Amino acid sequence: MSSSKTLLITGVSSGFGRALAQEALACGHRVVGTVRSAEARQSFEALGATHAFARILDVTDFEAIDGVVAEIEADIGAVDVLVNNAGYGHEGVMEESPLEDMRRQFDVNVFGAVAMMKAMLPYMRRRRRGHILNITSMGGFITMPGIAYYCGSKFALEGISEVLGKEVRPFGIAVTAVAPGSFRTDWAGRSMVRTPRSIADYDALFDPIREAREKKSGRQLGDPLKAARAMLAIIDSDSPPSHLLLGSDALGLVREKLTAAAAEIDTWETVTRSTDG
Repeated sequence: MSSSKTLLITGVSSGFGRALAQEALACGHRVVGTVRSAEARQSFEALGATHAFARILDVTDFEAIDGVVAEIEADIGAVDVLVNNAGYGHEGVMEESPLEDMRRQFDVNVFGAVAMMKAMLPYMRRRRRGHILNITSMGGFITMPGIAYYCGSKFALEGISEVLGKEVRPFGIAVTAVAPGSFRTDWAGRSMVRTPRSIADYDALFDPIREAREKKSGRQLGDPLKAARAMLAIIDSDSPPSHLLLGSDALGLVREKLTAAAAEIDTWETVTRSTDG
């Protein structure tokens, strides 16, 4: 980056959050990271005595978020970049998965991110500058059996990010939805919540998908440190994108989805137009 910035990153204990924090610190920036335990706080702050600051916060503790953000602004300084990274994956056939699992998925992946943005926006708006990065997923563009709740949460965050970007652009605030493909993080490992199987009719479709995902975990194509460097590059850009895919797998799958969608729209154009007037 051309100048030092202060980043507030949710979920810095592992995965993209940890990688981004480490790369930002290495570039001389200050990072405030949210963690969920005193042990994790100590571990993160050990990364840099004068530049790494941790705050204990569960992003689903909506009543606590405003106070934590206010304290950060008052005691550490103005936050230039908010990175909504905290999240997790839920795997399960929709018919088998309880609604409570969906509520939890959306509480973390959607409502937590929105609550952080709502707490941060008044400060950025008053300063007439700022950048918000929301870590979504290629699962916010493409879908596959067995992750309906996860894809739903990421589709939602992609849409919210795009709308917010249009609302706050006049205030000098940029919003970028960053959609990674498959990376070597804990997403498909210990961080994933899996609903137990119960309906045999889905075995032929879903069991091979679950098995392949478990075997691929830890051997994905994407490098989290390279993803972190890409994010730092767009933070430093004078005209950052509203959406950014990370990984050649995401690029290929999303392009394939868009091509298929365009073809389907063309096929049904006559029916679409038949409803006018």
